[in-house]
Amino acid sequence: MPSQPQVVSVNVGTVQQQGTARPLRRTAIDKRAVSGPVRVDTLGLEGDEVADRKYHGGPHQAVYAFAREDLDHWTEQLGETVRPGLFGENLTTSGIDVNEALLGERWRIGTVLFEVSSVRIPCNVFKAWLGVSGFDERAWVKRFAAAGRPGAYLRVLETGALEAGDPVAVVHRPDHDVTVSTMFRALTTERPLLPRLVGLPGIDPRVEEEAAAYVAAPA
Repeated sequence: MPSQPQVVSVNVGTVQQQGTARPLRRTAIDKRAVSGPVRVDTLGLEGDEVADRKYHGGPHQAVYAFAREDLDHWTEQLGETVRPGLFGENLTTSGIDVNEALLGERWRIGTVLFEVSSVRIPCNVFKAWLGVSGFDERAWVKRFAAAGRPGAYLRVLETGALEAGDPVAVVHRPDHDVTVSTMFRALTTERPLLPRLVGLPGIDPRVEEEAAAYVAAPA
């Protein structure tokens, strides 16, 4: 693991027709590495698209980061090399534990300032994409959830540009202990953790609404 966390690949994708990507039958999950500087605005990377804007995208899911170390884990589990971008991530990182980042943590990459704001929840489009790509997709949603390596969605606080090789500098860590992994478990396998997500600064409002509804529900 390098001493300096860095971006090893910047990946973008366009919307493509894909019959297995139900219900819309289109997806932009197939991200491919690009070279050189890439502009980043509040809705994501230049050249990157979102197919299902009801459940994906928006300011709190502008950029998706996933660690090369976690891709290596799945390479071992799946028996086939998982290339950068195959899991739909925009930034493939190395040297930083994305899943242990705190919600509200801020990263400076290139001239862009990001804030960790949400997590990726596995869906059937993700499962179908693995199958189309030649991987064993059986029980994929459960397997991905059980592994607890979701990666992080990032909000863009300051627009700018970045490129592969840029360092990832953690410039702020909030005063709480709720990590990306904690949020993921709360939304998937450990629902009693949901109250811990209420009131966190910078959190995806859709996630906070779900947590608040859980708190308000009759026991």
